[in-house]
Amino acid sequence: MNTQNNINDIGVVVIGRNEGERLKVCLQSFKQFNVPIVYVDSGSTDGSVEAAKAIGAEVVNLDLSKPFTAARARNEGFAHLTANFPNTQFVQFVDGDCEVVDTWLTAAINTFHQNPKLAVVCGRRKERFPNNTFYNFMCDLEWNTPIGEAKACGGDALMRVDAFKAADGFNNTLIAGEEPELCVRLRANGWKILRIEEDMTIHDAAITKLSQWWKRSVRAGHAFAEGTFMHGNSEEQHWVQETKRAWVWAFIMPLIIITAMVINVKFGLLALMIYPLQLFRLAKKQSQYSQTVALKMAGYSLLGKFAELQGQFSFHYNRLFNKKKQLIEYK
Repeated sequence: MNTQNNINDIGVVVIGRNEGERLKVCLQSFKQFNVPIVYVDSGSTDGSVEAAKAIGAEVVNLDLSKPFTAARARNEGFAHLTANFPNTQFVQFVDGDCEVVDTWLTAAINTFHQNPKLAVVCGRRKERFPNNTFYNFMCDLEWNTPIGEAKACGGDALMRVDAFKAADGFNNTLIAGEEPELCVRLRANGWKILRIEEDMTIHDAAITKLSQWWKRSVRAGHAFAEGTFMHGNSEEQHWVQETKRAWVWAFIMPLIIITAMVINVKFGLLALMIYPLQLFRLAKKQSQYSQTVALKMAGYSLLGKFAELQGQFSFHYNRLFNKKKQLIEYK
C-alpha cells in the first residue's frame, strides 16, 4: 500500500485561541506529512495567527460577531479546507493545545482503507503532564476509553469527508458535546466510529485549580442535558444514564436526606451513609490504584455530579427562558 498517497488524501483543521507555544507545537507536528493545514482562530491576542502563517497554515479568522462555539470553528475550517483543497477525502480535526503523534496519520488512514464503513477513526489522547496535578491525572484516565467500535469520539479524530458532509457536520449551536452528538447522527446514517490501539495526540489540560475542574464538570453536565434533550428519546438514548446519575446523586439523594432529617435526625444520619457507601463502591472499581488514589478519584466522581447538575440546570434555564448559551471555559 502506498502510504504517501494515502496521506495525500488528508487535510487538517486546527482550532484555537491564545494557545501560544502549544499551537506552534501542534502545527509543527504535521509538517513532516506535507498536508494542507487550516488554522481557525477565535480572537487570539498572543500572536497565534502570525505564528500559524509562519509555519505554513492557512488561517481563518472566525467572525466573533456571531456566537462562538468550537463546533462552528471546526465547520468553518472544514469548509475552507474542502473549498481550497477539493481532493481532500479525510480531515483530521485537532485542538490547538494538542500535539499529533508522528505515527498517527499513517495508522489511521490505513485503518480507513481497510474498512469503507468507517466515518471516524480515533486513537489514544494522552495528557502531557499527567502527574503535575490530580486533575490532569484524571483527564488522562478519562481519555483511555476501550479499543474497538465506539459510540463517540472527542475533538481529535480523523473523519471521512463524505460522511461528515452527509451529516451536515457539527451542530454550530452546541457549546459542548458536539463530537458525540455528531457521532449519533453518523451512526444513524449507517457509519461506524472506531478507536484503534494507537497513540493519537498529546494534550495539555493545564488544570491546576479546583475551580477549573469544576467548570469542566459543569460543561460536561450541560452537554449531557442537551444531548439527552436532542437524542434521549431515540433508540440510542444518548447520555440519558449520565444525566440521570447527576440527578440521583446531586438532587434526589440530598432531598431524601434533608427530608429524613426533618422527620427524624437518626433517619437522616442513616440516609446520609449512602454517600460513604457509594464512595467505597466507586473506589473498589479502581483497585489497580492505591487505596488513597482510588478514594480520591471516587470523591471527585461524586463531587462532580453536583457540578454536572449545575450544568444541566444552566442548559434547561437557558432553554426555557430563551436565553443565549454562554461558553463554559475552564482555561
